Amino acid sequence: SGCAQLPQKSWAEVRGKRFTIEVADTPDLRERGLMFRRELAADAGMLFIHDDMSQIAYWMKNTYIPLDILYFDDQKKLVSAQLGVLPCGEQERCPIYPSAGPAQYVLEINAGLAESLQLKPGDKLSSNAISAKIKR
Repeated sequence: SGCAQLPQKSWAEVRGKRFTIEVADTPDLRERGLMFRRELAADAGMLFIHDDMSQIAYWMKNTYIPLDILYFDDQKKLVSAQLGVLPCGEQERCPIYPSAGPAQYVLEINAGLAESLQLKPGDKLSSNAISAKIKR
């Protein structure tokens, strides 16, 4: 008798707060990100996994949710954050939000959560999605 195993939900955790995440680990998924979404649960987010560490910048084109954008290096330490980033929707020109230094992982969560968690540079990110990607 075989039991079907349910797929494990992806999660990311910072400062003891765990978020259920969607993973964007291909160019197409990273490009689309949270575009066209109208809401994001308080305990949800999106984790962008880049192949290498580099200077990264994000924008909010076709995005309708205010977000905190958290940039982490290859050691999964917080490098910088763009907090309370406002949606740009369908406007032609949207601001660009760069990391302060090279990063490999980016976690987007609802605006205000990073401040409520009192995140600071050097805080560590953990995620089963990163562990799974490294094993492949």
